[in-house]
Amino acid sequence: MSDGRKLNIGLVAHDAVKPELAHWVKTHLEKLAPHALFATGTTARVLKEANPSLNIQAMKSGPLGGDQQLGGMIADGKLQMLVFFQDPMTPQPHDVDVKALIRLSTVYDVPLACNRASADFLIMSPLFNSDEHHNARPDRLDRFRSYTDRKLS
Repeated sequence: MSDGRKLNIGLVAHDAVKPELAHWVKTHLEKLAPHALFATGTTARVLKEANPSLNIQAMKSGPLGGDQQLGGMIADGKLQMLVFFQDPMTPQPHDVDVKALIRLSTVYDVPLACNRASADFLIMSPLFNSDEHHNARPDRLDRFRSYTDRKLS
């Protein structure tokens, strides 16, 4: 990025795929290192163990509110990218939190990768280092104007 601004990137993984996320982070360490990284509790611990030199801010564990903390960052415009490796074969006790986090990524137009392939595409995209892509776009919520401006009787 030409202005040297750091991105805030969220990193989350279900238990079965935490090692895969740790390997992905190690693979892309050089691209991730300049940015501010936020991860839910256990994911942060696994990532730090696999990548000791990396500075990662740990949130609460996902089921204890960590997913919601990242969602709050998205709603406040403080998270520019989310990498969330999901295990589609294991039921999650906090599935509603996961759905809310993914929904907020969609509502606020935050790039979201749900597996290694999509994460590779995001981080290797020329848009990853594009100031234009990461600048605030006030039109993001215009598509929801009819909802926010609705009259209640």
